Amino acid sequence: MSPAKTTPKPAELAAEVRVPLDAAIADLQDGTRTWAALTIDQRARLLDRVRAAVVASADEWADAAALSKGLEPGHPLRGEEWMSGPYAALGGLDGYISSLKALARGTSPLEGVRISEAHGGRVRIEAFPASGMDRVLLSGFTGELWLEPGVTAAQARSEAGLGHLRATENTGVGLVLGAGNITSIPFLDVLYELIAENRVSILKVNPTQDAVLPVFERALAPLIELGLLRIVQGGGDVGAYLAQHPSIAHVHITGSALTFDAIVWGAGAEAERRRAADDPKLAVPITAELGGVSPIIVVPGTWTDADLKYQAEHVVTMRLHNSGHNCIAGQVVVLSSDWPQRDAFIAALETALHAAPERPVWYPRSEEKLDAAAAGYPDARWNADRTRAIVDLTAGGDATALQTTEYFSPVLGVVQVPGTGQEFLDNAVAYANDNLVGTLGANVLIDPATEALLGAGFERAIADLRYGGIAINTWTGVVFATPILSWGAFPGGTLQDVQSGLGVVHNTLLIDRVERSILRGPFRPFPRAVGDVVRSLSLSKGTVLPKPPWFVDAKTGASVGEGLTRWHMTHSVPRLVATLTQAMRS
Repeated sequence: MSPAKTTPKPAELAAEVRVPLDAAIADLQDGTRTWAALTIDQRARLLDRVRAAVVASADEWADAAALSKGLEPGHPLRGEEWMSGPYAALGGLDGYISSLKALARGTSPLEGVRISEAHGGRVRIEAFPASGMDRVLLSGFTGELWLEPGVTAAQARSEAGLGHLRATENTGVGLVLGAGNITSIPFLDVLYELIAENRVSILKVNPTQDAVLPVFERALAPLIELGLLRIVQGGGDVGAYLAQHPSIAHVHITGSALTFDAIVWGAGAEAERRRAADDPKLAVPITAELGGVSPIIVVPGTWTDADLKYQAEHVVTMRLHNSGHNCIAGQVVVLSSDWPQRDAFIAALETALHAAPERPVWYPRSEEKLDAAAAGYPDARWNADRTRAIVDLTAGGDATALQTTEYFSPVLGVVQVPGTGQEFLDNAVAYANDNLVGTLGANVLIDPATEALLGAGFERAIADLRYGGIAINTWTGVVFATPILSWGAFPGGTLQDVQSGLGVVHNTLLIDRVERSILRGPFRPFPRAVGDVVRSLSLSKGTVLPKPPWFVDAKTGASVGEGLTRWHMTHSVPRLVATLTQAMRS
C-alpha cells in the first residue's frame, strides 16, 4: 500500500503582497473566458496589435536590457540585446500570426512546407528558411524539425495547430516563472502558453529583469488589457506561493534543475521523503527548460589557418555571448587526440578568447562559479582580469566538475577522445551523451569535405545525439533565436530525473511530438564559402555573410544586430541595404 499523498499549503506571504497576486489570478480566470470566445482570426489580429506594441517598444527594450547588463552606449556588444530581445520576439510573433491565419483559413500551418525523411524513418519538417528574405538575411542556414519516431507526415499535418485545434477549450490559468538572462525568453514563453497551449498566464519576472518589466508591460499591453496576462515581481517566496495557488493549472519555468526540484519536491528532508514516496509537492503539470553542459564537437579535417581562426572565434562566441550567462552556452570542446591540428586549434581558441571585447560578468553568483572553476582547476589559463578561463584537459585531469557543472559564466573546457573520421564522431557523440549533464543543445563543427566523406554516417551520428537542439556549423543559440524551430530538452526527462527539462516552446508552426530541431550553417564565411559552393554544387554550403553579427568579435555586430531587428520592425528596404552594407564590413 503506497503512502497517502499530501497536499502542501501555499507559502505564507504578507497580505500586501498576497492580495494583489490573488487579484491578478482572479482577473486571469475571467480572461480565460475572453480568450475562449475569440475566433482564431481575432486571435491573429490581436497578435498583430502585440507586434505593433513590440515595434513601439523595441528601442527602449534593447537599451534597458543592455544597461541592466553593464553595456553602456557605444559598447560593441549591444547588438546582442537587439537580437536576443525584440528580434527574437518579432520572429516568434510573425510565426504565430502566420500559423493562426492558416488555421483561420481552414488549412494546416504546414501547408506549403516541405516534409522529407530523416535518419531512422523520422519525419523531417524543413521549416527554415520560411521566406525569400530568410534566404538573404541568413543565407546558407537551413533549419528542420525532426519528429518522434513513429509519427507520420499525415499525422504531422493534421495535428499541426496544437491548442488551436481546440480553440474554445478553457485550459485555465498558467504560471510562467521567467528566465533571468535573456529578455525574449519570458515574452516567448507567455506567447507559447497562450497560442500553443490555449492558456492565459501570470508571469513572474526574474528579479534580474526588473529593469525590463516596464517594457514587457508596454510590449504585451494588448494581452494585459484583455485580461490574458498579468505580470508580477518578486523573489522565490512569490514564485512558491503562485506555484501552490489552487487556481493555477500549470507551471512553466526557465531556470535551473535545482529550482525545478525545489518547486516539484521541496527542499531538504521534505524533498527526500516526497521523492521516495513519489509524492510531488507540486499538484499540477509542469514544463521546463533548464539548461545543461553543452558540447562543441570539432570533427577533425584538414583546415586552413583561416578556418582555425574563424572556428575558434565561433567557439568563443558560443561561450562569451551574454558573458556566458546562457543555458545554451557551449562549455566543453571535444577534440580528437589524433588530429594533427589539435594544438593549433587550442592556440587559436586562447587567442580568440583573449581578443574578444571585455564586458561585465553580471549574473548573480557568477563570481562563485568562477571561484569554483579556479579551485577545481588550478592549471586553468585565465585572462580578461581573471573573468575568462580555458580548462585544457587534453593532457589529462579529472573532467568530472567540467562535465557536471553548468558554470553559466565564461569557463570553457577542452577535452579529447580518440579517432578520426567516423570513429571520432561516434566516440564524441557517446562522450557527450554519457558524460555531460543535460540534453538541451549540442554543437558540431565539420568542414564540407569531411562531411561529404562521412555521408550517411554523419546523419546517423546526428540522430544518435540525445539533444533537443543541434547546431551544425552554427551555434544552438541561433536555434533559440529562430522561433519557427522548437526549443527544449530531448524527450525523456521525468519529474524524478528532469535532465534539461520537459516539453518545448517556440515551435511557431505548432507541431506536435517534436523530438529535436537542427540548424545547419556554412562552415566558412564569405568570400571563402564560394569555393565550398563550387565544390559541392550546393548553395546551402555558401553564405553572403563575412561574419555573422552574433559573433562577439564582429566589428559591426552592434549596428547590424540593431539593423536586422529594424528590418523586421518596418521592412524598410533602404535601411536593410544599409544594414547589409554594414554586415559586409564585420
